[in-house]
Amino acid sequence: MPKARTPRSTTAPTKPVITMPEAGSTPTMRKSASPANPTPINMESMVRQRAYEIYQERGCTPGRENDDWLQAESEIRAQNNQQQRA
Repeated sequence: MPKARTPRSTTAPTKPVITMPEAGSTPTMRKSASPANPTPINMESMVRQRAYEIYQERGCTPGRENDDWLQAESEIRAQNNQQQRA
């Protein structure tokens, strides 16, 4: 016995459509704006920039990417904590 078909609607759907982020895109971490911190901070880009600076300070030798990232992340977090306390 064949399955019954549902009629197709010719009107546009009224429900909002939620789209998923593209594959491979990286989420960004942002702080919400507050009176003490009026502009959002993109932590990931700041850490990435500092990690690259650390890499350059080491003479651009590969093999310590994780160490550079962790050091940069630690430094950026410490700077942000100091700014929030001030």
